[in-house]
Amino acid sequence: MPFSIKRIVPHILIFLGFVIVSLAYFSPVLQGKEIYQSDIVQFIGMSKQQKDFKAETGEETYWTNGAFAGMPTYQLGAKYPHNYIKKIDLALRFLPRPADYLFLYLLGFYVLLLVLKVDFKLAALGALAFGFSTYLIIILGVGHNSKAHAIAYMPLALSGIILTFRQKYIAGFLLTALAMGLEIVSNHFQMTYYLMLLVLILGLAFLVDAYKKQMLPHFFKSVGILFAAVILAVALNATGVMATQEYVKESTRGKTELTINADGSPKVVSNGLDKDYITQFSYGFAETFNLFIPRFMGGGNGENVGKDSATYEAFRKLGATTTQAAEEAKRAPLYWGDQPIVEAPAYVGAVILFLFVFALFLVKGRLKWWLVGGTVFSLLLSYGKNLGFLTNFFIDYVPMYNKFRAVTSIQVLLELCIPVLGIFGLVRLFNTVEKEDNKQNALKYATIITGGLALLFLVLKSSLFDFVGVNDGFYRQNYGAEFVDALKEDRKSVFTSDTLRSLILVLLSAGLIWGYLKGKLKENVLIVAFAVLILFDLVGVDKRYVNSEDFVSSIKMNKPFEADAADQAILQDKSYYRVFDLVSGPSKASYFHNSLNGYNAAELKRYREVFDFYISKNNMNVLNMFNTKYIIAQGEKGETFPYTNKDANGAAWFVNTLKMVDSANDEILALDSLENKQVAVFAKGTGALIPTETKQFTVDSLASIKIEEHQPNELKYKSNNDNNGFAVFSEVYYGNGWKTFIDGEETQHIRVNYTLRGLEIPAGQHEIVFKFDPDVVKTGSSIALASSVLFGLLLLGGLFYGLKKSSF
Repeated sequence: MPFSIKRIVPHILIFLGFVIVSLAYFSPVLQGKEIYQSDIVQFIGMSKQQKDFKAETGEETYWTNGAFAGMPTYQLGAKYPHNYIKKIDLALRFLPRPADYLFLYLLGFYVLLLVLKVDFKLAALGALAFGFSTYLIIILGVGHNSKAHAIAYMPLALSGIILTFRQKYIAGFLLTALAMGLEIVSNHFQMTYYLMLLVLILGLAFLVDAYKKQMLPHFFKSVGILFAAVILAVALNATGVMATQEYVKESTRGKTELTINADGSPKVVSNGLDKDYITQFSYGFAETFNLFIPRFMGGGNGENVGKDSATYEAFRKLGATTTQAAEEAKRAPLYWGDQPIVEAPAYVGAVILFLFVFALFLVKGRLKWWLVGGTVFSLLLSYGKNLGFLTNFFIDYVPMYNKFRAVTSIQVLLELCIPVLGIFGLVRLFNTVEKEDNKQNALKYATIITGGLALLFLVLKSSLFDFVGVNDGFYRQNYGAEFVDALKEDRKSVFTSDTLRSLILVLLSAGLIWGYLKGKLKENVLIVAFAVLILFDLVGVDKRYVNSEDFVSSIKMNKPFEADAADQAILQDKSYYRVFDLVSGPSKASYFHNSLNGYNAAELKRYREVFDFYISKNNMNVLNMFNTKYIIAQGEKGETFPYTNKDANGAAWFVNTLKMVDSANDEILALDSLENKQVAVFAKGTGALIPTETKQFTVDSLASIKIEEHQPNELKYKSNNDNNGFAVFSEVYYGNGWKTFIDGEETQHIRVNYTLRGLEIPAGQHEIVFKFDPDVVKTGSSIALASSVLFGLLLLGGLFYGLKKSSF
């Protein structure tokens, strides 16, 4: 079909409409404000040191000493050379945050529906249903930006895959390579992994269809093309993928050598996360109805119930002033589900769920089954420990599934599948070939099922539910039985109001379709009416949890921490040391100091284990070996002050004994009482460089080793010792990138004291340099450059072929 400007005008208008809608919802960004995202505040604290280093030197550091005593910056926003796919991503995210992510939601889903041959008006309607799904907005409110980023590119990746299976091989390959490249650059491998699971379901549907149609050669050709596209996408992100893969083995996602826990109990050794940790957040069976009724389970742990609530009155009876009671009523713990804490319900929308059920009775074929399959699959896995046989099977036998926590996150798949099928319900409604009886029956059944369910809950709520939450025992103990009764009353109240709300929306949706079937409404009018209903439905719930009140001045977000008296006192000391903060949040100390604290889901495993065993218990012996010179504590009157630890070991020291123990268990247990200024300990058999026996060294009173210069990625020391010696450095060991030099000659250091660095140094005066220069960055950058050139050539060739074919 020849190219025509007229054909693209509607899409340009939709594009501009998405921009306007995204900015309208997050309108404070137009005033220069930024949304206050708690996770991003912690990220800013964690990444401050590397950003300061870049500002001062113009260089990127791939190591920070600002958190967890030291760790790579691969998961802290590290920038890599030749990362051109990232530049494309930044170009697409041209709007202020978080409007940029909402825009990506809308755009990606719109493209997916266009690829599925949906009319642009219905595609835009579907995009609104997907983009404003409550969970997708909530994660922007709390700062799960990388998760939102990855979800936003899911529809685009599915678009390329579907094009390929429809024999659009060139366009499918290019779009899949680009979309998967963007998906990977978002750096949320859990979401990308879930996308892969959905693609397997999609592939199964196409495989069955190809078998029935005797088109298996086409199917396997498509799979080969898609495999090549994914390989290219990975190569475009080679540095980040390779660095993450290298790091994950040493992180909390990797395998531990310990067989004991910090409390001495036996530890179940695995190559992933602990099952209890993975399933800590598991969806309750009854919570399923949150998808249809927003506050079916009370909503979140901090609901605003207002001054007319029973909770407000309960606080007043407990002695709170009117102001205090009003503030507490803004964050009433109404959630009464099974999870420890919930920010907000994962509400898909009563309107779009009605359309989904409507579509179940009209849509046929592979499209229906992969969408229904993806929906059911994600829902079942989100139950976690509540459906233990299935979850345990996936944890034990499905590759990589045990690397990810918070199993409820897999519901992003149903968040995507439900609106697609819902929109296809309207596609079939507008299809003149479809029998009118089928349409009327679908309307009848959808109304009975969804409306009847809401009506059932309204009538029988007191018989079906007790509105008792898992944390009510705590509230009863601390606030009394009357307070818990007040909570239950408010839970029942919001349950009733939201159930009635969903019932009304179902009846309005059914009425619109009935009006169309009776010829009283035109197609375009019906689409506009559904757009209004969907926006009213979803935005009305979204605004309860993410609204203009969540925005603050850009200064407050960019500089979220202020140095208090304790920080200011510590900063006067220009020597090299670490700080352990017992008072503030996890990343405040990282913002100002070399810190033992931090906030990251993938810290180094060995450090986390030492932290759990000793640092969290304020074990001074271990704090000393990390050169913890200052401990921020709280006085009797609540004031913070810096405790100066004069026993800190310093940046490095010579020991007289390098002691071998039998196992990792023995090594970590030895740290409790180890005289670490004289003795270093190591477990036998942990590496080629590790000695095979205990060694003794002579350390006289004149022997010294001092740090001369320190940067995040480079440390310089001067040593002076009349004898051959062994030095321990108060630096976290990480073998993948730290290179060691003695007087300019490269040598190798070893791991001691479970998580520190050790180095044998010959007699005399020497300069010792540690430099973080990871080979993975060099290798990955070369691959990324070559892959970017290849993709650019393929894209130009594909565009030329497409334009030539369209007779442009």
